[in-house]
Amino acid sequence: MSDPQIGRRALLRGAGGLAALAALPSLAACGTGTSRASAGGGKGGGKSVVVRDSGGSYGAALQKAIYTPFTQETGIKVQVLNLDDAPLLAQIKQGRPQCDLINNSMMSHHKYVKQNALETLDRGRLKSLKSAKIPANQITDHAIAHSFYGQCIAYRTDAFGGKKPESWADFWDTKTFQGGRSMVSPDGDLPELEFALLADGVPMDKLYPLDVDRAFKVLTRLRSDIKKFWDSGPLPGVLLSRQEVTMSTVWDGRIADLQKQGVPVARQLNGMRRQFSGYAIAKGAANADTAYQLMDFALRPEIQANLAKAFPSNPASPVAYAKLTEDQRNALAGAPQYYDKGFDADIDWWLKNEAAVTKRWLEWARD
Repeated sequence: MSDPQIGRRALLRGAGGLAALAALPSLAACGTGTSRASAGGGKGGGKSVVVRDSGGSYGAALQKAIYTPFTQETGIKVQVLNLDDAPLLAQIKQGRPQCDLINNSMMSHHKYVKQNALETLDRGRLKSLKSAKIPANQITDHAIAHSFYGQCIAYRTDAFGGKKPESWADFWDTKTFQGGRSMVSPDGDLPELEFALLADGVPMDKLYPLDVDRAFKVLTRLRSDIKKFWDSGPLPGVLLSRQEVTMSTVWDGRIADLQKQGVPVARQLNGMRRQFSGYAIAKGAANADTAYQLMDFALRPEIQANLAKAFPSNPASPVAYAKLTEDQRNALAGAPQYYDKGFDADIDWWLKNEAAVTKRWLEWARD
């Protein structure tokens, strides 16, 4: 399946990289990506909106849970564009964006803001914002979070004689919890410095600013046990299924897939790192009014809940979880009983430090 967080090879690390690409006029006409439309009646008076998402099974879930119901309710036609950040940003910089509403990571939205590529939001036009009770730190002047994914521990339940890992310290403890490990590469996600620091005893609420030197020292202790660095969502599951590793970092939504396949795996959410995705409106959007309407619709708690039924993403709205069955709710890392076990990635810190950390990680991984 496709995830909202995939495609980091296509995402540019840091605002400087985005600025450089925005300066290339040839990208403005780049026709990469695909589009699809949801048909509707005439209730919307011929109105339409173009939304950017990442496609795949995630895009299919968005169509089912959001776009089609929105068109049925409003008559507004939804056209979907699957376009990478670089050409989309170039279009915006030249004043002719192909899309109106952008569904992307909150980190990418922050990068767009630095390029003056997003409209300042009029929150008064988003009536569902209040009822959804989205966390205040996930509401910015230019973007609003709708869901998150968690990065956590996945482990084989048959590997440790009935014991189960409870923390990142256990992930690092290869004597008690024997077997190989897998962790992410920068092509898959942000380097996992936070997990190293948690394993070394740093309290979750004292992680930032990250002590980079300390984190790499802790990573080095585990280096010989890391059998592979994963760069795509399915790979941790493949490694666990083949018993090439007994534990791996993983995107939490992948665990249910493995369990359905009969793989003896479970997740540990203590110390989970959350990264949010959200909606923003492209600067100069041709259909800003309908973009606001679609955003408002998508942020409704019941719509966020419907998306969670169609795709393993965690609603940003805490209200949405009450609209799910107990089994559906417990399967999600965002459920109330799990939420305090994790932490939000500090986007500001990563925006300032990602390029340097990635460079150092690549050098470290080669050693």
